[in-house]
Amino acid sequence: MVLLTLHFPLQMNIVSSLYSSSDDVVELTPSNFNREVIQSDSLWLVEFYAPWCGHCQSLAPEWKKAATALKGIVKIGAVDADQHKSLGGQYGVRGFPTIKIFGGNKNKPDEYQGGRTSQAIVDGAMNALRALVKDRLSGKSGGSGYNKQVGESGGGSKKDVVELTDDNFDKMVLESDDVWLVEFFAPWCGHCKNLEPEWAAAATDVKEQTKGRVRLGAVDATVHQVVSSRYGIRGFPTIKIFKKGEEPEDYQGGRSRKDIVERALDLFSDNAPPPELLEILNEDVLKKTCEDSQLCIIAVLPHILDTGASGRNGYLEVMMKMAEKYKKKMWGWLWTEAGAQMDLEASLGIGGFGYPAMAAINARKMKFALLRGSFSDTGIHEFLRELSVGRGSTATLGGGAMPKIHAVEPWDGKDGQVSGKITAVSWSECLLMYVWTIAD
Repeated sequence: MVLLTLHFPLQMNIVSSLYSSSDDVVELTPSNFNREVIQSDSLWLVEFYAPWCGHCQSLAPEWKKAATALKGIVKIGAVDADQHKSLGGQYGVRGFPTIKIFGGNKNKPDEYQGGRTSQAIVDGAMNALRALVKDRLSGKSGGSGYNKQVGESGGGSKKDVVELTDDNFDKMVLESDDVWLVEFFAPWCGHCKNLEPEWAAAATDVKEQTKGRVRLGAVDATVHQVVSSRYGIRGFPTIKIFKKGEEPEDYQGGRSRKDIVERALDLFSDNAPPPELLEILNEDVLKKTCEDSQLCIIAVLPHILDTGASGRNGYLEVMMKMAEKYKKKMWGWLWTEAGAQMDLEASLGIGGFGYPAMAAINARKMKFALLRGSFSDTGIHEFLRELSVGRGSTATLGGGAMPKIHAVEPWDGKDGQVSGKITAVSWSECLLMYVWTIAD
């Protein structure tokens, strides 16, 4: 048997990088691109090339000359887009060489359209630098953050979305007592751009309806890679929910403004204490509670002489139970004693009898609705459920304005003190006889 060894010339397909560390051209990769370019205040000209590309090989010496001439003035970089395809794809590179100018808004680089000589490159860089300086003098600012991104899309109110970074994330989110919904986005991502106006509008709604206890934030994951890597962000947009002391969870809801707000309110309801039940002691209590809430629920309870402390506490427990049940609504909850705020009773048409009574006031519209059923869990729940879906019967507040409130001493939690002949009848009966006397 004869063994033949055939030798074929080996064609080398591997071409070394066109640039080295001795050049003034900064070699850029996915690991350093954000740090060097995106987070930089400098103007950058970046060439996306392939080592085997003839035009790239011809450009290389001119690119190096321009980099030396512009050293300390404009940054000149190069990306081997054949090796780092994801980075080239991020900026829509389709052919080689492609040169992009990263100026004021690093997320929207401009295409370089000039000549390929060192002089033409320097001229193009200086023109871009003058334009950047002019923009800064006129007050225009670039930036890579969510606010810029939202502003360009023209949708939503960007001011209530908190821009989160590697530097502020732990302090703002992890150390906060508030609940956070955080979007991790990439500026070039189409789905992220579609989400922007919904996220921004939801942020405003959620801030108002939870009084800032649930917050919406956004992280540019292409820039702030430390925090993004910590939470294993692999696609965009990714939304995570953060609660203090707990592991973050993935947001699984819809991407509309309505869906986001509903989920945020659920989170608020799950984590918020029930609203405080306040006695109406002065005008400030009524004004603040009703003006800060969509509705304020007011109970007029029987006089302490009619019920004693145990009876009153029973009514208050019913109210507190309902406040807990409806806490997601962010309504205000108030109570007063019969006869203590006669102007309030008159404006609600309660009229001195029928205690306990309950009304729901919309201070913005100066409308109110009265509880017609029983003052019980079932009766109040039915009353509030009808109101929450817009089916309750309403009337205009007497006089079209909030009534005068008299300053009173707070209830001391004890039974009432009685003396003399008044013990023979109840407080309500006395009040009713007084009304009849006035009527006569």
